[in-house]
Amino acid sequence: MTREELFKNIQHKKSFLCVGLDTDIQKIPKFLLDNEDPIFEFNKKIIDATKDYCVSYKPNTAFYEAMGAKGWETLKKTLAYIPKDCFTIADAKRGDIGNTSGLYARAFFEELGADSVTVAPYMGEDSVTPFLAYRNKWTIVLALTSNQGALDFQTQELKESGDFLFQKVLKKTSQWGSADNMMYVVGATRAQELEKVRAIVPDNFLLIPGVGAQGGSMNDVFQYGANEQCGLLINASRSIIYASNGEDFADKAREEAQKMQAEMEILLRGKGLI
Repeated sequence: MTREELFKNIQHKKSFLCVGLDTDIQKIPKFLLDNEDPIFEFNKKIIDATKDYCVSYKPNTAFYEAMGAKGWETLKKTLAYIPKDCFTIADAKRGDIGNTSGLYARAFFEELGADSVTVAPYMGEDSVTPFLAYRNKWTIVLALTSNQGALDFQTQELKESGDFLFQKVLKKTSQWGSADNMMYVVGATRAQELEKVRAIVPDNFLLIPGVGAQGGSMNDVFQYGANEQCGLLINASRSIIYASNGEDFADKAREEAQKMQAEMEILLRGKGLI
């Protein structure tokens, strides 16, 4: 999927919502456990309920890999079931030496058919560029995350430049790719830091976790992070997919997605993007 196609879908659906399919076998409604593949059954119903209100889906691969070979097959079926107009993110946080990263890229782009994969940049250029070699695929680099441990490294000041480490990551990695094949993860709980992010990567799309259950502000994220093509994918996982634990779980997920889409439509209109 190209950047233009993604933006057109944002305009069409009046939404920049990404639904995180972080599906935990211990949290889904009990009545689904009688199915041959309960995780896939849950995901199908969530996708069917929310596809009109979101432009992207992001399964975190850990929830599937923890189930072994069966979980990998569930992940593959889930990605294949997602409508083709929705941008798919394999949230795998990979990153290794070049030849190994090349195999990770093959796994997620060729075997699973995902549009994008999240990548940890700590090992440097040769660990990231194998992902960038794929045409019309996206590499989503971890830049400034919303977890508490982000303070251990990402916001440490570098003596030689005065930059924070996350700024160094943005400046360096932006030389390897472009706004047409590279996105960045920036947590919603770091919304005011988005001004610093946008000063370095004004055109790239940003994947923003932390709105919803983690308490990040959608308004703040949009104020500091939106660009002329919106440039944002705001992810919500638990607040949507676990909105109910009963037989109405899909209906409640739809309601939560619709609420977020309605907020997003107001923001997009206010900026003249739709």
